[in-house]
Amino acid sequence: MSDHVISLIALALVFTVATFTSVHMGALAIVAAFVVGTFFVHESADEIFGGFPGDLFVVLVGVTFLFAIAKNNGTVDWLVHASTRAVRGRIALIPWVMFLVTAVLTAVGAVVPAAVAIIAPIGMGFAVRYRINPVLLGLFIINGASAGGFSPISIFGSITNGVVSRNDLPGNPMLLFASSFVFNALLSVVVFFLFGGRELMGRRAQDGGGPVPGNADDVPEARPKGGDTGAPGGGAVALQTSTTVIPTSTTVTPTSTGTAELSDLPDPPDPFGPSAPRLNRVRVLTLTGLLGLVLGALFTDLNVGLLALTVAVVLSLLAPESAKGAVDRCAWSTVLLVCGVVTFVGTMERIGTIDWLGHSVADIGAPLLGALLICCIGAVVSAFASTTGILGALIPLAVPFLLGGEVGAVGMVIALAISSSVVDSSPISTSGALVTAHAPEGQRDAVFRKLMTWGLSMAAIAPPVTWMIFVVPGRL
Repeated sequence: MSDHVISLIALALVFTVATFTSVHMGALAIVAAFVVGTFFVHESADEIFGGFPGDLFVVLVGVTFLFAIAKNNGTVDWLVHASTRAVRGRIALIPWVMFLVTAVLTAVGAVVPAAVAIIAPIGMGFAVRYRINPVLLGLFIINGASAGGFSPISIFGSITNGVVSRNDLPGNPMLLFASSFVFNALLSVVVFFLFGGRELMGRRAQDGGGPVPGNADDVPEARPKGGDTGAPGGGAVALQTSTTVIPTSTTVTPTSTGTAELSDLPDPPDPFGPSAPRLNRVRVLTLTGLLGLVLGALFTDLNVGLLALTVAVVLSLLAPESAKGAVDRCAWSTVLLVCGVVTFVGTMERIGTIDWLGHSVADIGAPLLGALLICCIGAVVSAFASTTGILGALIPLAVPFLLGGEVGAVGMVIALAISSSVVDSSPISTSGALVTAHAPEGQRDAVFRKLMTWGLSMAAIAPPVTWMIFVVPGRL
């Protein structure tokens, strides 16, 4: 058996084992690099460590550290409440506020699951208070996370642009961000009308009442009642996902379908009342730092990770209370995941597996078909595993295929990035699981089914659609 086949089997095992067990994918990938590199291709430890992505490590730590500070000092809460109050009680605009707020959080550096974990409880509270279909709000939150996830300073964007840069491929970070944002915004328009958004038009917060919009058979009406036996914030349990364990505020055990009595979800604070957080000196400093990071990333060649760490350190000096515990809240699980996968991909590059596989795809004689195949692989695997891991692995696998020039690299990377991220709505994926966890208890079965159907539909629809939009025009 050749070294190429062994490394591909190892890669498949990494994704498979991480998907169906609790073993962390990043740790598995580093072990795979050690086993394949040491025992099959006889590499030294220094050679194996040579594939560790130091630049990505700094980016991931820097932006998540800064985001943790912003969460600590209430800047994130201020953004959420200020944005929600801006709709002035228009119920139909609440899903779009959830979309935009989540997009802003991921665009400035929040890890996608972290942003969804912050906004999902708020969104599900709105679903109960204002009789909004929880599937509608959940998909808007997930789509918003994906929309902002490919900004030049975001996690997805940093991974994708970093891989493109290291492999000497032509890239366009702003086009990638804009394409992902527009695609997810248009997708949310479809979601709005499919899941009851039309019934929300014209309603205001003070109107109250009315059945939950959407398919009554699939998402039963919720009738809040008194009591608070398990409200968000109490009795936290661990939600097991394919790559990490994320603390949530409620169990994900589905209950039987039927009319729900939501004793476990108290009314959320009224976002249209006077209780929203206000700006203070620390929050103004944080917003200024985030703005400076964005401008620096867009208009200079300075490293995003180093910029983010600089802003975080300055904020820590000016407002030490904001930095308490922030390092512990860095996305260390994501850091290990991305750096582990990229380290193993580096091993595959050194032994020639990447070139071999890329030329194999090119040899099928139909470059457009090969591009579609890669997008389909990214979508299907990402629906059950980690999008960050997929982005770190599949783009390098496509490099030899792209260097041939028969398919535009920029369009191909955009199509692969979108195809791999819009399937995060699957409840088996982290974001979909978080939304299911925070859904009203009596509706979790229905929410799980709908998200599963939608996620699998995206795995089938997104690759050909993005392929037609971003890849095919480059061949015409």
